[in-house]
Amino acid sequence: MKLKKIINNQRKRRRFRVRNKLRGNSLRPRLSVQRTLKHFSCQLIDDEKGATLASASTREQSLGVTNGGNCEAASAIGKAIAERAQAAGVKSVQLDRGACKYHGRVAAFADAAREAGLEF
Repeated sequence: MKLKKIINNQRKRRRFRVRNKLRGNSLRPRLSVQRTLKHFSCQLIDDEKGATLASASTREQSLGVTNGGNCEAASAIGKAIAERAQAAGVKSVQLDRGACKYHGRVAAFADAAREAGLEF
């Protein structure tokens, strides 16, 4: 039980360390990433207004992702959020990876979003 508490505290510290350096605004919103074992989701957040501009998730049936826990699904979400961001008039974002390393699904997501037209 004690080890689990230590791991959770380390995860919280990493998340706050990354997030304290980022503040999204209307010109350059924060692209927040949430990763679980089964799903992958992201949001474009304007921190000044406290509003979500766009979001995408593997839980959405319209994207047609069957397995949300792999790099292919993360790439599909990256393309979808880039399209939705451009529809909302956003070209440049700040990537908020949270407590996740920039590796695997997060890197695949970021590469797909860059290829689809987002700048970060």
